[in-house]
Amino acid sequence: MTALHDDVLDALGRRIVSGDLPAGTVLTLDDIDTQYDVSRSVSREAVRVLASMGMVASRRRVGLTVQPRTGWQVFDPRLIRWRLDSEDRAAQLRSLGELRSGFEPVAAALAAVRATPEQCGALTTAVGDMVVHGRAGDLEAFLAADIVFHRVLLQASGNEMLAALDEVVAEVLSGRTHHHLMPSKPKDEAIDLHVEVARAVRAGDPVAARAAMETIISEATDAVVSGTASSTILGGDGEHA
Repeated sequence: MTALHDDVLDALGRRIVSGDLPAGTVLTLDDIDTQYDVSRSVSREAVRVLASMGMVASRRRVGLTVQPRTGWQVFDPRLIRWRLDSEDRAAQLRSLGELRSGFEPVAAALAAVRATPEQCGALTTAVGDMVVHGRAGDLEAFLAADIVFHRVLLQASGNEMLAALDEVVAEVLSGRTHHHLMPSKPKDEAIDLHVEVARAVRAGDPVAARAAMETIISEATDAVVSGTASSTILGGDGEHA
């Protein structure tokens, strides 16, 4: 049932995000059963997840009503993925860039004070993998290493709330690669910024770590706003930030 549930959830979520099912639209489980040719248990589970994300609400004698965007759980990785796959992509990338500018530089500074030797080693390894895969033009392998880098950095902050944002960052990085906002070969300048962060964390220099991460994020956000994400350091360019 899991695969069917995921398919129905994905289909409904994308339709709501795209506006095909605008706020105020009323659905019923019968409608979902019929349209997607699934059992009631599958429909009910998909709706349960959408309700937990604030995207639909169940009302007695009315049915399932699509909710306004203002109530959506915008940090949910699934919602981020759906928005990146929609015409809302530019706005979502801008919003996420602004969000990241508020927490990743802070995480980098904290990591410079709190990172364990193992975490410092993991950051260095991830950067090394980014160099290798970037030169080879293997964007999927580069993406995997980039995600590891940012995940370890957030964990190394020693703050569980910052660490919990790792999937948000992973969705941003994945979205940029899978929507062809990366060049065929990541730029050396972008990778060098990651090297600077890793070096500063290892050296216990919070000021340098924060500054390097701020540069990564600001260049990425500028690229999105200017519409040149396909040729910039932040995620569309050599890195994802």
